[in-house]
Amino acid sequence: MFKKRGQAAMEFLMTYGWAILVVLVAIGALAYFGVLNPDRFLPEKCILSTSSGLFCDDYSSNAADDTITLRLHNILSESLTVKSVSADDPVCTWSGTQAIAADGKEDVIISCADLVSGQKVKADITVSYQKGSDGLDKSTIGSLITVVP
Repeated sequence: MFKKRGQAAMEFLMTYGWAILVVLVAIGALAYFGVLNPDRFLPEKCILSTSSGLFCDDYSSNAADDTITLRLHNILSESLTVKSVSADDPVCTWSGTQAIAADGKEDVIISCADLVSGQKVKADITVSYQKGSDGLDKSTIGSLITVVP
């Protein structure tokens, strides 16, 4: 009497066990081949920390001359001087001085190591700047996600 119930329970568990195993293998295969990669679905954006008073209004990338252009917007009531901009992946740098007037916008063109057409760039950005003419050096961080045309 107990053997039949035990056998039914075991068949039930085995059937569902195989079904769950097949589903896990299918999900693993999709993840392995990049179908479930969340980076494919991220929107393009350029964001800087809002506490600095600097915003990234617009951006573009160019594979022909390995550059990324950032349009920085100063929303403070005093001028800023941008001293350096860097990105980590791909490695991009710019150094110099670029004054941005109060409520003004300026473009900064940063040089990158190797930009490939069709490449998705997902980089952390660091901007070093100085408030006013005699302020201390400060920095802000942000992120850039774009596809190189």
